[in-house]
Amino acid sequence: MSAVSPLSSRSGVAQPGPLWRVLASTDHKSIGLTYLAAGALFFLLGGIEALVMRAQLATPNNTLLLPQTYNAVFTLHGTTMIFLAVMPMLFGFANYLLPLQIGAREVAFPRLNAFSLWITVFGGLLMYLSAFEGAPAAGWFSYAPLSERPFSMSLGQDFWAVSLFLVGVGSSLTALNLLITTLRYRAPGMELNKLPLFSWMVFVNSFIILFAIPALNAALLMLEVDRALHGLFFGQAGSAVLWQHYFWLFGHPEVYIMILPAWGIISEVIPTFSRKPIFGYEFVAGSTVAIAFLSFAVYAHHMFAVGLGWPVNLAFSASTMIIAVPTGIKIFNWVATLWKGSIRLTVPMLYAIAFLVQFTLGGVSGVSFAALPLDWETTDSYYVVAHFHYVLMGGTLFALLSGLHFYFPKMTGRMMGDALGKFSFWLTVLGFNGVFLVQHALGFMGMPRRVYTYPDLPGWGALNMFSTLSAGVLGVGLTLTLWNIVRSWKHGRVAGDNPWRAWTLEWWASSPPAEHNFETLPPIRSRRPLWDLAHPDDADYRRPGRHDKGGHIRQEEKDHA
Repeated sequence: MSAVSPLSSRSGVAQPGPLWRVLASTDHKSIGLTYLAAGALFFLLGGIEALVMRAQLATPNNTLLLPQTYNAVFTLHGTTMIFLAVMPMLFGFANYLLPLQIGAREVAFPRLNAFSLWITVFGGLLMYLSAFEGAPAAGWFSYAPLSERPFSMSLGQDFWAVSLFLVGVGSSLTALNLLITTLRYRAPGMELNKLPLFSWMVFVNSFIILFAIPALNAALLMLEVDRALHGLFFGQAGSAVLWQHYFWLFGHPEVYIMILPAWGIISEVIPTFSRKPIFGYEFVAGSTVAIAFLSFAVYAHHMFAVGLGWPVNLAFSASTMIIAVPTGIKIFNWVATLWKGSIRLTVPMLYAIAFLVQFTLGGVSGVSFAALPLDWETTDSYYVVAHFHYVLMGGTLFALLSGLHFYFPKMTGRMMGDALGKFSFWLTVLGFNGVFLVQHALGFMGMPRRVYTYPDLPGWGALNMFSTLSAGVLGVGLTLTLWNIVRSWKHGRVAGDNPWRAWTLEWWASSPPAEHNFETLPPIRSRRPLWDLAHPDDADYRRPGRHDKGGHIRQEEKDHA
């Protein structure tokens, strides 16, 4: 019998190869996985850049990197992690899960979805092509006049602006697609107040993206007019503060663009492994809407040292304190869900608990910036570096890792290795806290950020060396997670359709889901249709307005036994 080419069927009709199927696919699941893979690749690049910076900062007066080289690595690291790693990975989860959670067969505009993916990927590649023309070196925030001519003559700065403009277009189109999908393609019975919290937070997040990203793209367009056409927006005859207004009008909502879907993941993981419904669904959902509005009202707390005047500073100080309230509500709801739950310490749950601890610490340090005297003392110090890494890495990254371990069986039909997962978890937690916890102290000791080296002052060298060594531990932990993914993809234990005994609609589909997602759908009468199906006598829709007191736990454990 003659061999059959992998590009041909037995009938002789040419079939597309796996690479072409990925490139040409409009299936939301394939696009979601491609987003995750692209984000992971850029995260790897950003992680290498972080290790290079930590090597430079390991000892005082180090000369491993030249100042301009350090600035370029610093710029690429920040830009990569925010725009090319975290956001694409969150879009990956949103693309994959939202249609499954609402009972849809596909997103509203499949071809537009594919276009959004590839324009984002192309924008990321363009960013790294800038290295051939002189990598951008004005920081990921590119404050004017550092990003203007004659301070930045390199074409790399133009690559940076065009790259982020393309990424912004892709992000906005993705948000529009997810928004319309949620509004128009929900299954019968799936009302907005029955959305799983992950889908609800993606839905609200789409509004933030559609209002925030255009501010950045407008600023990028004006920057290019300045650089290429000698405009007067931000340059020597323009206003450097105007750039900060535009950038942070995007930049602070961007924090919530990166954290809201992560909160959605945590809101799915904690109830599943506590064997309880989420405590206070309405408060979690309502506080998300409040954050969406308030995220645009706090942006100038990044500008307290600019000289905006007391009335403006006091207004943004107050709004910064107020936005902590809906954020704190979520923390209390997650902790209340854990309280008296039948907790299973799986790898996804371990990452979720670590998220709670680290994000809370990052939130507390964030509230401290609302106090103007403390903000003036710590601005542009390593205290700020510690704060935003605890929020965006201790928060978003750990939520992504929790979601990755949680949804890996649904995406692949295989379980990730449990022992290796727990080992890499502890390395990641210890490494992360070792890197950034000591940076709070460095900030209070006066070490400025955005510097390529520092003098040999008491304590600075020892704390920086500890931070750098911990970065190596963190890198090993994340590398082991990557190895666990690669190994488990083909050789992991077969998972089944619902290995975690979860309750939302995505777990009704096969693992991995069929091309059209569902053969049939169960009746959707509550927020937990799979619970209702398995426990008709104790279904949620039979218990309107009643808080769960643990009966669900006892009943389910009894049924499982």
